[in-house]
Amino acid sequence: MIPTNLNIDDLLILCKKDNRLAQAEIYDRYQRAMFNVSVRIVKDPDEAEDVMQESFITAFDKLESFKGEAPFGAWLKRIVINKSLNHLKKSEKYAMLSEKNLRNLADESYELDEEDYSKIKAAKVMESLAKLHTSYNRILTLHLIEGYDYEELCEILNISYTNCRTLISRAKDSLRKQLTL
Repeated sequence: MIPTNLNIDDLLILCKKDNRLAQAEIYDRYQRAMFNVSVRIVKDPDEAEDVMQESFITAFDKLESFKGEAPFGAWLKRIVINKSLNHLKKSEKYAMLSEKNLRNLADESYELDEEDYSKIKAAKVMESLAKLHTSYNRILTLHLIEGYDYEELCEILNISYTNCRTLISRAKDSLRKQLTL
């Protein structure tokens, strides 16, 4: 598909008329960023791809509800995050990791250039973040990596403001402890 010079508002108008080329153009523009959002939450590239595609389908189906109060990308990102969190909740109910799998996860290491200290620090933080309890990992990923503030986190995770602050505080403490190990 050849990219168009249409702005997002024009593409959205065409999408509301079920124009498949406009939908494909929007998908091409946003799919990489939305995949990255999903993979940071679900931790599996194949599952993240599925979640991302489901999110686009939902977005196109519910495009009439998009009011334009926030940028389209932010609206779409919210859908991806919600779908990713729902997917994670469903998969957590059925996931049974054996002790061997847990050891393999713990033994995984990042191969980094020793001279690039910032990469080492980032990898250490991401590795430590991955070792946190799921709820801590989830809230810190949304807050520190995705950039959501407390009010947005309360809405996304359906928790109170006080609970959100407490959860972030405890998650940060847990991350600090992981980083010192």
